[in-house]
Amino acid sequence: MPDSTEHDERVLAALRLNMVSGIGPRIGRLMCETFGSPADALVADFEILCQVPGIGPKLARAIRNAPDSSAASLEWERCRKWGVRLILPDADDYPAMLAEICDPPNVLYCRGTLLPRDGLAVAIVGSRRCTLYGRRQAERLAGILARAGVTIVSGLARGIDAAAHRGAIAAGGRTIAVMATGLGTVYPPEHVELAEQVADQGALVSESPLGQLPVAGLFPQRNRIISGLSLGVVLIEASRRSGALHTARHAMEQGRDVFAVPGPIDSLASEGCHNLIRDGAILVRNADDILETLGPPVEPAHDEQGQTVHTPRELLLNEQERTVLNQVTTEPRHIDEVLRGTELESPRVLATLTVLEMKRLVQRLPGGYLIRSVN
Repeated sequence: MPDSTEHDERVLAALRLNMVSGIGPRIGRLMCETFGSPADALVADFEILCQVPGIGPKLARAIRNAPDSSAASLEWERCRKWGVRLILPDADDYPAMLAEICDPPNVLYCRGTLLPRDGLAVAIVGSRRCTLYGRRQAERLAGILARAGVTIVSGLARGIDAAAHRGAIAAGGRTIAVMATGLGTVYPPEHVELAEQVADQGALVSESPLGQLPVAGLFPQRNRIISGLSLGVVLIEASRRSGALHTARHAMEQGRDVFAVPGPIDSLASEGCHNLIRDGAILVRNADDILETLGPPVEPAHDEQGQTVHTPRELLLNEQERTVLNQVTTEPRHIDEVLRGTELESPRVLATLTVLEMKRLVQRLPGGYLIRSVN
């Protein structure tokens, strides 16, 4: 395990590279794969730098000059002052789901906490100019999912995003806001208090430097992070040209589930959602439609009691079903061991196992063995 000095040098090198204008997620990742680390990339030979796809002489000179700049050191000092952590892709707390996408952030700014249970996350996005119906659906779904143990991800924007965050917060659940600006600039400005609440019950994250102001092109780019953090994306009141459709496209490219909440059939506010449903997105009537369909997280997550959750469908179980399921492992286990592992009467355990088998959470094997299904 690296000591604090080595860790500091690695973070500073990553910051220096990340703050070079023209170094985006893909070029940054390619450079680290080519040279081994940000520190090695910063001192690479000029001619070799120019051979990296996407890097020309001007960018190569900027990279070579980066170690002499004080900008990264000042940025890091501001992060420490404002309670912002910098998480690198190889860190233990870098979100596993996000690391799986093709262009994850090279440096993730984080204020608040990212927990292992955030592997069970769903994004809820939609129109900034939503109707009362859309706002109500976003708050309702976010609240129900949050109470079930799902982390709600959104973009802190007006409308559906804000309603989703508020629904999760009101339910006492966790929520993550992915910001297109830096964490030092809350946008829209009227969401400063909401941002504080999100940080208290989850995290604010961004790939942009602290002082980054809102720029139109950054919002579609950050949408890949919203979907990347999530097992699935739920769209509520997306019009035909809604920016939320960018998040749905990113989700499809990343292999995430795409859900859509229908509105009135003649509602222009829901036209984008209706088109998605027509083209194969999953229609959402209630939270169960989401939990029953979501695929497993990249790594097993944990619920509020610390029990391992292999698939979101497990969050729908009652206490008895969960007790019995926790006796079944991902390795074959004989049914007699399962019966001895719980204080429930044997007939109740056997009946519950049948229910779990019907719900595709347990599979019977020859010889009286059971195994937990994780797909």
